[in-house]
Amino acid sequence: MRSTLFILALIALGVALQKEIIEIPRHWAPWAPLHVDDPITPITQLKLSRLSDDRTGCLAALDTVPASELRYTPLADYAPTASCPLSNIVRMQSSGVAFNQSFVASCPMALAWVMYERHALQPAAEQLMGSRVSQVNHVGSFACRNVYGRETGRRSEHATAEALDVTGFQFENGERITVLNNWDDEGATGEFLRAARDGACDTFGNILGPDYNAAHADHFHMGMRGFRLCR
Repeated sequence: MRSTLFILALIALGVALQKEIIEIPRHWAPWAPLHVDDPITPITQLKLSRLSDDRTGCLAALDTVPASELRYTPLADYAPTASCPLSNIVRMQSSGVAFNQSFVASCPMALAWVMYERHALQPAAEQLMGSRVSQVNHVGSFACRNVYGRETGRRSEHATAEALDVTGFQFENGERITVLNNWDDEGATGEFLRAARDGACDTFGNILGPDYNAAHADHFHMGMRGFRLCR
């Protein structure tokens, strides 16, 4: 009896959606295109993951950012090395922040970064540091290697340009902080770094930092694989 009622309820919901009796907000609708200004929901990462095989859709989502707030270049698929071909990639020059150097990223990772920056990073900076982030420093995104550079084992997310290693932040008021030097601070800088890590968990699949292991003592590894692994 309960299963019958459940099936009938699903049918009724489907009919209501089809006839637009019930309107689901775009940021909660799995079938709706992703827009960078959409509030972050559990559906966001699902949409990002589906864009890994949808270059057109991913670039369309990036183009919802005003041109003055994002500089990137779509790149053709290519293989920097025979064992690490890259597809659906862009080169990020700047977003709402400058970078110490441009970097190659999978299109979904670039999109995840932009949404993270707009919805988590800058709000945390304004609240805790009293100043917006002006530059993000990193040590790269692409590296054709296995995890931890081991000779055997699974490929790193860096081998497909699906991760960025962030080492520090500069602010509009001139202040500079790094993961290595300020992670354990008890004041606003330490609180900001922890908020920066935690906020990334809503758009990236995994965030690894000093709390994870010694190999990440000086940076945040922001990767696309997995779901809300936040350490």
